[in-house]
Amino acid sequence: MGNHQLTSLIRMANQIAANNTHIGDEIAEAEMVANHMTKFWARTMKVEIKAYLQQDGSELLPIAQKAVSLLKD
Repeated sequence: MGNHQLTSLIRMANQIAANNTHIGDEIAEAEMVANHMTKFWARTMKVEIKAYLQQDGSELLPIAQKAVSLLKD
């Protein structure tokens, strides 16, 4: 994936995370975000965002970081 695509994935992950911070339980919120990604993101998208988290991940919100770390291979 190109840089533009990675930027889009980061933005989407952060938006999903921001929309799921109403629970007040960080673990549950991260699980909800990971669930969404598992259901609706293509495998290539998940692979790319996981690789980004392992390399840097600094642009991801904390909930998004936790969610991406929960994604299965």
